[in-house]
Amino acid sequence: MNFPSKLIEGAVEELAKLPGVGRKTALRLALHLLKEESEETFQLAEALVKMRAEIKHCQQCHNISDTDICSICANPLRDRSLLCVVSDIRDVIAIENTAQYKGLYHVLGGVISPIEGIGPSDLHIESLLERLPKSEVKEIVLAISPTMEGDTTGFYLTRKLRDANVRITTIARGVPVGGELEYTDEITLGRSIVERTNYGKV
Repeated sequence: MNFPSKLIEGAVEELAKLPGVGRKTALRLALHLLKEESEETFQLAEALVKMRAEIKHCQQCHNISDTDICSICANPLRDRSLLCVVSDIRDVIAIENTAQYKGLYHVLGGVISPIEGIGPSDLHIESLLERLPKSEVKEIVLAISPTMEGDTTGFYLTRKLRDANVRITTIARGVPVGGELEYTDEITLGRSIVERTNYGKV
């Protein structure tokens, strides 16, 4: 792809690094920004820089937050006897959009994947175990995508949690096996949360 300007080429190269954005889409976005008022482009750039510099992770659940404790953990109306364990921040957003879950969360930051070199120590599992004795949690809902890596992570967690004196459930398998939570429609995901089942014997 030939560019009339090295500056455009540089912008396209950076935009094309975003997930789901090819070079043609990146070029369309760059040209769109070039046509907009300068103020619009500067506001976008400023918002991105501010987000990257100031975003925090909740000290309790590892969700993204503007403050040390996220708005979900700080909300006194949330059911503190329920703790939903998810692999990714996007899963929190997906579940919240169903409006079917009123408990708290714990974000692992990924799933166990030996192929990618991700082990239990790379995830927020220890902080989960440390969190439980100081909490009111009576049930842990494993809301992890039903992939091979997700199931491995769920099995590992049930082994680690077997002495925690809490009920362990998993979301109902209305979510298709091999699918990702963030791509599941809200009705199916909401039903899966409401109709959660026991994870199994450990």
